[in-house]
Amino acid sequence: MAEEVARELRASFAAGRTRPAEWRAAQLRALLRMTEEKEADICDALHADLAKPRMESYLHEISLAKSACKFALEGMKNWVKPEKVPAAITTFPSTAQIVSEPLGVVLVISAWNYPFLLSIDPVIGAIAAGNAVVLKPSEIAPATSSMFAKLLPEYVDNSCIKVVEGGIPETTALLEQKWDKIFYTGNGTVGRIIMAAAAKHLTPVTLELGGKCPVIVDSDVDLDVAVKRIAVGKWGCNNGQACIAPDYVITTKSLAPELVDSFKRVLEMFYGKDPLQSADLSRIVNSKHFQRLTNLIEDKKVADKIVYGGQTDEKQLKIAPTVLFDVPLDTALMTEEIFGPYLPIVTVENIKESIDFINSKTKPLATYLFTKNKKLQDEFVANVPAGGMLVNDVALHLANPHLPFGGVGDSGMGSYHGKFSFDCFSHKKSVLIRGFGGEATARYPPYTQEKQKILRGLINGSFIALVLALLGFPRERS
Repeated sequence: MAEEVARELRASFAAGRTRPAEWRAAQLRALLRMTEEKEADICDALHADLAKPRMESYLHEISLAKSACKFALEGMKNWVKPEKVPAAITTFPSTAQIVSEPLGVVLVISAWNYPFLLSIDPVIGAIAAGNAVVLKPSEIAPATSSMFAKLLPEYVDNSCIKVVEGGIPETTALLEQKWDKIFYTGNGTVGRIIMAAAAKHLTPVTLELGGKCPVIVDSDVDLDVAVKRIAVGKWGCNNGQACIAPDYVITTKSLAPELVDSFKRVLEMFYGKDPLQSADLSRIVNSKHFQRLTNLIEDKKVADKIVYGGQTDEKQLKIAPTVLFDVPLDTALMTEEIFGPYLPIVTVENIKESIDFINSKTKPLATYLFTKNKKLQDEFVANVPAGGMLVNDVALHLANPHLPFGGVGDSGMGSYHGKFSFDCFSHKKSVLIRGFGGEATARYPPYTQEKQKILRGLINGSFIALVLALLGFPRERS
């Protein structure tokens, strides 16, 4: 099946079906219409997979997908135009431009935590760039995967855009095919498998991975606002099952007690005294991940550090928002990406020590800093490598289509969103155009000292050398 799908899409791309701007715009309008007309179906699928509240489904997935479609439709008219660039003196007279051309037939392998947005967003970029696309939704979110398989063929050109469902065998079969680009969202373990498969065909990849995203809280902040923003960015994003969710907090020892008290108050305000019964809290995606998360806090060294929450309900697959304080750094909770509802708090004597603490770990997908200190802010921006950084809030940077979203190092490679999605699935072809005038005889053999002087002058940007070359000096002997 995978081979047949790839062959059919390659034939459609070779026939030029995906290249016209009209085709691209028609597919994007169809995706936008699907998102608007099938909002209830999308919400139902997300609730079935994650018990995701409808507000979260709309705010974090549907609205962002619609915005991405509209942004691409508005911007594509300019994105597809050749970009004129200056010509060099050595090629005078000439014109130069960069032409964006589609890569060809691309594979998008999506994730389960935001199964609608993380599927549709890269597909939007691939279509805008003029590619044929295979979408492989995550089998861990089966309701959303099934929804895509049913709905997409009803709205888009199925000869150029296809959905392939399934698990590891189907994904493995897809990876055996030759693609012109693979876009994967998920974890580093699978990312390495995808890179190895892509290497066999020299296929370029974009990897959107994760990591332990730190939050630094300085002592000069509005603590109530800061904690609300951290809390909604942690537990209001799939109950912590998000690649950009805060993984741990660093603060000073002096501020820590007040910070813990603020989290207790805010979390009770958000989710009530019995958060396991809150309709505003997503469940853990499946029993495997529920067991993985409960294992993290069964370690006595970790369990003793819980200062709020920790309740679990295996039947509902729910885990309450949990705050931990002063967890030993050698525990799995502090060395692995949590991807769940636990938030450890780490303390330092001086907030600047957090820079070295973060830099001793692998590069995170996102780093969040809460401070009013402009000097500290500048130090963080300059000295903390991360996929992205946000000051005085959490996660919102991905909502700005003018900013690239992606990781660095272990948190990923490549970026997308807005025009960056278009660029992600395009090849930037350089084009230099010359006429038959302005012939410079100095470039041709036999080489002489005079010719060498003129060519050196041209390379060094000499206007006199250019004039001499265009006048045909040194003169060819008849």
